[in-house]
Amino acid sequence: MRRLSWRFFAATMVLLTLSRLGLSVWLWSRVQPAGGLWPILFGGWRIDLSFLAMICAFPILLSPWLGHLAWPTRITAWWYRVWWLLFVLLEVSTPQFILEYDTRPNRLYIEYLTSPREVSAMLWHGYKGVLFFGVIALGLLGWWGFRWLRTSLVDARMKLAWRPVVTAVAFAVLLLVGRGTLEHRPLNASMVAFSDDSMVNTLPLNSLYNVANAIRGMSNERSAATVYGKMPEPEMQHIVREAAGFTGPMLDPKYPSMHRQQASAKPAKPLNLVIIMEESLGAQFIGTLGGQQLSPQFDALSKQGWLLARTYATGTRSVRGLEAVNTGFLPTPAEAVLKLPRSQHGFFTIAGLLGEFGYHSRFIYGGEAHFDNMKSFFLGNGFDEVIDQPKFQVKPGFTGSWGASDEDMFNELHHRLMQDGDKPNFTLAFSVSNHTPWEYPAGRIKATEPAASVQNTVRYADWAIGQFFERAKKSPYWNHTVFLIVADHDARVFGASLVPVRHFHIPALILGAGVPVQRDEHIVSQIDLAPTLLSLIGISSVHPMLGADLTRRYPDRAIMQYGDNYGYLKYDQLVVLQPHQSAKQFHYDVGTETLTPVPLDPTLDKLALAHALWPSWAYFNQRYVLPPASEQHAAPATAGSAAKPAVVPIKVNTPDCCVTRQL
Repeated sequence: MRRLSWRFFAATMVLLTLSRLGLSVWLWSRVQPAGGLWPILFGGWRIDLSFLAMICAFPILLSPWLGHLAWPTRITAWWYRVWWLLFVLLEVSTPQFILEYDTRPNRLYIEYLTSPREVSAMLWHGYKGVLFFGVIALGLLGWWGFRWLRTSLVDARMKLAWRPVVTAVAFAVLLLVGRGTLEHRPLNASMVAFSDDSMVNTLPLNSLYNVANAIRGMSNERSAATVYGKMPEPEMQHIVREAAGFTGPMLDPKYPSMHRQQASAKPAKPLNLVIIMEESLGAQFIGTLGGQQLSPQFDALSKQGWLLARTYATGTRSVRGLEAVNTGFLPTPAEAVLKLPRSQHGFFTIAGLLGEFGYHSRFIYGGEAHFDNMKSFFLGNGFDEVIDQPKFQVKPGFTGSWGASDEDMFNELHHRLMQDGDKPNFTLAFSVSNHTPWEYPAGRIKATEPAASVQNTVRYADWAIGQFFERAKKSPYWNHTVFLIVADHDARVFGASLVPVRHFHIPALILGAGVPVQRDEHIVSQIDLAPTLLSLIGISSVHPMLGADLTRRYPDRAIMQYGDNYGYLKYDQLVVLQPHQSAKQFHYDVGTETLTPVPLDPTLDKLALAHALWPSWAYFNQRYVLPPASEQHAAPATAGSAAKPAVVPIKVNTPDCCVTRQL
């Protein structure tokens, strides 16, 4: 067992060191300015020694008594062989994972295993070459490891009675390296982080450690307070309420964010609402937002509605975007609430709120709605029906790895809207085409080579948007419906910064009945969209959302969760909270999209921390709920929540911008 342990230890250290060297050379343009190779190697050896000490602990400690026996040796050999295969699998997977997500394998690696059909189809159709070479590398290294860790490597028996005890004690002292440090906290990922580039900070880690660490985090619904530090609850509530514009007494002290919102629009009857969430459609692809010229249809539509030109996503996953837009909930370092157990019933959504006003709510999705737990969450929290691909009434003409194409999803959306009678309805429609492996129907766009590329799927997604709205404008539902087109997140979120702000920039456009035509350059978060839509469709209500009704006020802040890093952008100042570290502040230049370190403003630091802590507090204490139906229809005059003057859109005489001013 001792011989096997040393062999496993040596082979794994060589594998992980060579992997880090290869990744560092490949990513040298980011590694070199971040501090070079030594911090990666030294931090990596610390992580590896600690992790391997934990894996080897039991075999090494038992080896003085059992190492000379055949059956414990065989068990140990297989124990190490399994670990060796896991190390090899994760390291072989790492380059492609970095290409996709700009980080080492993490919790996404495990989450995607819950959707094997979609993931296997995506890999097969989009990554055949990667799979081919990956399987070869895994096979060769796995075969070598099995030969190296032979089941016949039995230790020599210790003849003197005292030697096993002394040896075991010595090994126990040696294995204290598993703690990795003599400091108060054991070794963790934050201790080997050394740069402002979050991807580079993952290079000292090995991928199996990173995934194992993510699994541990997933198992205990991490609270932001354990990650970023604490703040007295009264102070936190005061800061958050003040930032949200809640100036009077609480409606209910048990639910501090519950407040009355008075709609600025007053239609004869409440309007219908359609939210179209576009998969991975970052601002980098939208011409009118300064991105690539891939979106002529969206660009044309942007001149016909309210373009929120500086909207920022709250995260990098679809569930995070769905969380923000449909619940108005702030992001946390834990998983999005769509997948957490305490939010599967009784959690606030705009579907649940609109249900109190007689709305019928549905979710339309081109794939299968069990993905990311969407179906369970939506049906448990206010949606009346979930319509995924198997339930489409209009047969899809093209189905890819992730489901029906965007045009098929829009065909189903149009079909359902045409069937609606006088009953008010809310529809959330979510596209799938703009996702690897970049599949779309032939003949719709003028594609560039290679055909399977994000640029072409963006062109196709934009084409499908244009086709839908050309038809919608001629339909009976157009004059009594408000539409929102918004991305869930950018296609790839990466960059040499703790929070790559430019890759959180997404398109958001409101169109339809009574919507002002304007280009709006204020900073907007995804959490501001739901309150704004409620105001535009004429729904005055009581709800717990902290986002702003943009028809009345602009907070000019965005909130971004990037892995374990939390960004709070206020005007041009970005505060970044990191696990178990002091906050950092940067000046964000929107023109050059660069971040420059500046001294930390204590007030802004507290503002960021309060908003990072609040959603964890609300989730764990179950304070983000739908108020009783009786509250919704009570008189609107409530202390501290009186309606503010309406905002009248006024076009500013500048060549490329329109804003709203309060009169």
